[in-house]
Parts: sequence; C-alpha cells; structure tokens
Amino acid sequence: MMRNVSRKFWEGKKVFITGHTGFKGSWLSFWLDQMGANVTGYALDPPTQPNLFGLLKLKSKIKSVHGDIRELDFFKKHIRGAEIVFHLAAQPLVLESYKNPVETYATNVMGTIHLLEACREQKTLKAIVNVTTDKCYENRENPAVAYKENEPMGGFDPYSNSKACSELITDAYRKSFFDSGAKIGIATARAGNVIGGGDFAADRLIPDCIRGVMKREKIVVRNPDSTRPWQHVLEPLAGYMMLAESLYASPKVFSSGWNFGPKEKDAKSVLQIIDVFCRFWGNDAGYKIKRNPHAPHEAGYLKLDSSKAQKLLLWKPRWKSETAVRKTVEWHKAYLNKENLEKMTAVQIESYYG
Repeated sequence: MMRNVSRKFWEGKKVFITGHTGFKGSWLSFWLDQMGANVTGYALDPPTQPNLFGLLKLKSKIKSVHGDIRELDFFKKHIRGAEIVFHLAAQPLVLESYKNPVETYATNVMGTIHLLEACREQKTLKAIVNVTTDKCYENRENPAVAYKENEPMGGFDPYSNSKACSELITDAYRKSFFDSGAKIGIATARAGNVIGGGDFAADRLIPDCIRGVMKREKIVVRNPDSTRPWQHVLEPLAGYMMLAESLYASPKVFSSGWNFGPKEKDAKSVLQIIDVFCRFWGNDAGYKIKRNPHAPHEAGYLKLDSSKAQKLLLWKPRWKSETAVRKTVEWHKAYLNKENLEKMTAVQIESYYG
C-alpha cells in the first residue's frame, strides 16, 4: 500500500520554511503553494545565479523574508503564527565545509538551536520537520550496511558532522522541552543525494554535468567509484510532507528520526549516473575521469534503510534513478530552450504526485 500527499490537509495551512531560496526549499515552496498552503519563507538570498527561486517566480507566490537563521531575535518575529515548520536552512556542501568550517557549524548547529528556541514560544505550532542528511551517520563505508534511524550519529567532514550535531540537538530539545504533553510533533528527516531541475550549485554531480555540456566540454569526474543513494528531489519532499501530516495528527507516535532513501538498487556509482545522464542528454555528451589524490575526504559508500517510513508513513520511492536523471535532463533542456519553467515544474510534480 502507498499513500499520497494530502491536498485536503495542506489547503490553508500556515507553513514556515527556512532555507526556501535553496534548491530543495524552492521545490518544497512551489509544491506547497500548488497545494493551497499559506507559505512563509525565511532565508538569505538565493545561493546561486541563476536559481530556482527566481526562475519559479516564488517571490510573487509566497511571503518571502530575507533573514539569517543565526539572528535569533529577528527570526522570532517572523515565525509567529506558523502551524508547521520545515527547517532546510543550512550550509549544504561538503567541500564548502572544508573551506569554511566555522560558518558551516554556525549555520547548521546554532541555526538549529535558534529554530527550536523560537519554536518553543509558538502557541499555534503543531509540527516541526528538521531536514538533515544521510551523511549524519557514523559511516563505516560497508556495502552490506544500510543505515537505520537508530544507528550512531557521526560525520567525517564538517558538513556531515554539523548535521549529526543538528540531529542530536533536535533529540535533546525534543526530550527536554517538547515531550511534556506532546502537543508539538518534532522529527528529523534524512534523505539521499537528491537531483532535479533547478540545481545550479557548485561541486554537485548533476549541476557539474550540465555546466560541462553547456560549455561543450567533457564532464570532469572526481570520484567515479563513489556510491550514493540517488533520488529525485520530489521523493524526499513527499516524505517530509507526509511526515508533517502524521506529526500534526499524532505527535507522540511520529516524533523521531526518519530515512527517506531510494530503493537499494538505486544506490549507484557516480560513473553509472553520469553514463545515464550522457545517454539522456545526447548531443555527444561525454566525460573524463580526473582523480585528485589530495582532494578532501568524501564518503565512498552510503546507503539508507527506509523501511520505517515505508511501513509507518506508507511512503515509498516512486521514481528509479534513471527516471530521476531523465526528469532532471528534461527540466534543464526546458530551461535552455527558455520554456515556461513554472509549467514544467508543475507538470513534473503532477506526474510524480498524480
């Protein structure tokens, strides 16, 4: 049995999203607006140019507040009245965390504390979903291991470790401040490597592929053998929304950590994903392998066990990795052809959700 995101539930709900100008935040904001939710976003300016937030004209669709999650007093003023909170504001890049570890920890650790501090004061709040990462686990790089929600937290690099800290902070706040009466559901959500239209970030596989083919250059592959749980961005977003619906109805039951990863066969190597990308893109798209023995450490193997979400939330991954890559290529070709990206995004959501 598989369930859908409930349009009836989201219609008219007051939703607050941190990090709404980022890649995942923009997809989530657009989808919730399509569902009839009353969305407020709080974030810094979009991190790239171009960016999905601007291309989808979200500033005219939702209430958008420019603010830093590290500024607690200013943040508190704008979260008032929210019923459901999605926390996506973060420094989300592994390589960037090596360059700027202090900023990474300040944003990902203190940002989580500021969010939860502000939420403690909200009378209308029913559910909080803190979006972290699959990299929060103490990764043993064992192909036989798919991490379950009760595995130890860890993280090798500053980004991954800061997200493990965010998980531990959320658990501490849940036990210390939110368990009494259990009127507010609070959960963390961990997804795999998401791909999809509108991601223009540096040092991410699919955006690097698209930049390469646009320049008519071979795609440079740093870690061809690294295996990740690849999934389209709509997969975890559906999970986050279903989790929020369940937290709203039964906060005691669903307040915990949750994995939203792809099927086991979609944990594929970087080289396998690039082969699929080149096939769908066509036009002589190609790649070259350029290993850097002095590059900072990145996880070589990582896989999630999402059986808990499948059993208790009735969430299941719908699109295999090949479909995720194809949908991403379709979106970016529409972008290059100057097509209507709002329509393209809505069609892809309908294709997934419908």
